[in-house]
Amino acid sequence: MKGRTIASNLKNKAMQQPALGQRILALRQEKGLTQEELVAQCNISVRTIQRIEAGEVTPRTYTVKTILSALGEDFEDFTETQMESGLKKAFFLKIDDTKQASYLQKQLNIAFIAGIIYFILGFAEGPADGYRMFEDTILYPLPLYIALKVLVLGSLFFFLRGFILCGSIMKNYLLKVSVFILLALNVVFYLYDLGSVFMKNDYYAGVLIAESVALGITGILMGIAVMRLQPALGNIAVVTGIFEIITYGCLASVLLSLGGLLMWIPTIILEIIILFRIRELIKEKIKG
Repeated sequence: MKGRTIASNLKNKAMQQPALGQRILALRQEKGLTQEELVAQCNISVRTIQRIEAGEVTPRTYTVKTILSALGEDFEDFTETQMESGLKKAFFLKIDDTKQASYLQKQLNIAFIAGIIYFILGFAEGPADGYRMFEDTILYPLPLYIALKVLVLGSLFFFLRGFILCGSIMKNYLLKVSVFILLALNVVFYLYDLGSVFMKNDYYAGVLIAESVALGITGILMGIAVMRLQPALGNIAVVTGIFEIITYGCLASVLLSLGGLLMWIPTIILEIIILFRIRELIKEKIKG
């Protein structure tokens, strides 16, 4: 049963030409074999080998097994590698224009750097927010506090914009929509935060609670969306999604928001890694 399932998946997903032929050609060349030498070992005609390597035909499972056996390659390992590669390619929108791919790579470079800046600035913003919440005053001089908030909002904008682009590239519309909402909420709350410095505000605590709940619920959706990137990115997507769900779940509960702030550190690091991985996939696409 397992062999039939693998064979079916192989035929439907992995064995798409010319990728299969290119892989077999690469294996043959790695072994230092000519087509004639391979034929002698697997008893398949030279013409068949030529057509497979040229991507002109999709061979039967038995034929592939025979060729792989002659090349000393395990059939199941080969199929898993091929299917994983196929899934990664299928996850991306068709990008034929090299300039478009290069543009996306540059934008993800910006998002990646912005994420690092946002992460670093968070260690200055956190104490300021805590001090203001409990002492009802700002920790830093007003110009410095405003500059800090503007820089944080700017870096967060470009950081989250990277995930919106990833949602489009990888056809993950839940990611695109949830991050767009998350970005919009952050813009609203940051503008409110800056505006409230210049006026008497008796509702600051209530606004913070509303912010925690709204961002928490939206962040949970983002976590679910990131987990869906697992076929293309591997287990890092699942781990990141779980951390996001826990982090934003704590924020949404309000009572556990302090735990959410502590979880924020590894979560942002993982999100930065996700952007890096997607940028590398696009880089591979440009080279390929």
